[in-house]
Amino acid sequence: MSEEIPLTPIGREQIHRLEAVLLINSIMRPEVLEELKNPEERLTWVDSLAVAAAALAREKGKMPISQIAEELGRTETTIRSHLQGRTKAGQIVRETYEKMAREGIKIQLPTLVSTEELQRLKSELEEERKRRQELQNLLKELHNALSQALSQIERLVS
Repeated sequence: MSEEIPLTPIGREQIHRLEAVLLINSIMRPEVLEELKNPEERLTWVDSLAVAAAALAREKGKMPISQIAEELGRTETTIRSHLQGRTKAGQIVRETYEKMAREGIKIQLPTLVSTEELQRLKSELEEERKRRQELQNLLKELHNALSQALSQIERLVS
């Protein structure tokens, strides 16, 4: 990333940046991605990770637990559980933070499509657009021809 994201944030903006990076990196961990495959647990997992990431970012910003709990709409007990790693989400976010501290901050996004694949898909899309335009032109010609034929039939009948 081009922007600096401090591990000990000062101010709201830096807290929110750290929170976002913690959440993204935590969600992209293989064990979390595996858990997110279960649709029944997905929402709970994402919510827990979001709360844990928000709590840790605020704790690193020297915010008291009571204020963190109030801001996040959770109990102080829940916030402490996440911060002390007594929840799975809390453990994951803490490990993510420690890894970021050791290795530097990285946002790990999966490569969804290679550059070559993207070029191929763009080329196919352009071909399909040309075919569609040709078919639309042909359809207009057929419509006009049918309209003319229908007019001639109506004249012959009357």
